[in-house]
Amino acid sequence: MTFTWLKGHGTENDFVLLPDHDGTVHGTLDPAFVAALCDRRRGIGADGVLRVIRSEAAGEADAPEWFMDYRNADGSVSEMCGNGIRVFALHLVQEGLVEAGAPVPVLTRDGIKTVTVEGTQVTVDMGPFTVGGASEVAVDGQTWKATEVHTGNPHAVAFVESLGDAGTLLQEPGYDAEVYPHGVNIEFVHREAPQHVSMRVHERGSGETRSCGTGACAVAIATATSDAVALPAEYRVDVPGGTLNITVTDDQRVVMRGPADIVARGEMEWLA
Repeated sequence: MTFTWLKGHGTENDFVLLPDHDGTVHGTLDPAFVAALCDRRRGIGADGVLRVIRSEAAGEADAPEWFMDYRNADGSVSEMCGNGIRVFALHLVQEGLVEAGAPVPVLTRDGIKTVTVEGTQVTVDMGPFTVGGASEVAVDGQTWKATEVHTGNPHAVAFVESLGDAGTLLQEPGYDAEVYPHGVNIEFVHREAPQHVSMRVHERGSGETRSCGTGACAVAIATATSDAVALPAEYRVDVPGGTLNITVTDDQRVVMRGPADIVARGEMEWLA
């Protein structure tokens, strides 16, 4: 049996897209199948998998037409993916399934996100966020205070003197499991200039990635909170794979703008 796949990325956070519009190809995605697809030696290679499926086919009633079924590289389910939803929406536009320049609602496990594609730049209303208390993260015996931020996914945001302080990030940093019982994405942040930061991230289920959209949003929120800036506030967030522009609004929402690209497509036989 063969299936169609596409490969895309948002600021080098890369994904395998599986067009399964009517839910007739993949059924329930098996974690082992997802992990095999994402394996960079025996599969296509990616930080995660985006299944493009209609909400009705996914069993979601009274919802927008499209549902983003996102899985991490290890096959685990994730609530939301900020870079992924930009690639998801670009695919819908390129296939003529939605209109370019028009706001498109997309259902995610973190609710409905509104996405607007203008060329290769994509704007996402990521919705409301919450800021929790202080926690700690640790790498190679060093410990930093971190801010708990939820932007669809849980995040621990730590400010460091240098991004090199985070080490290789080959292993998951230590974190407060009581604060994050379901795991956490961990961002290490360096202040570059007023309302301009750089970051590295270790994503639960994927390891260090070149970018994290919900993480960039969390970083902007944590920085704005730490600086007590007047809202709305715009932040430039540099990631290893590029730059994202984040707006923290005065009604406790966050809006992300950044690039997306579809780079390849093909067919392959089912992975055992």
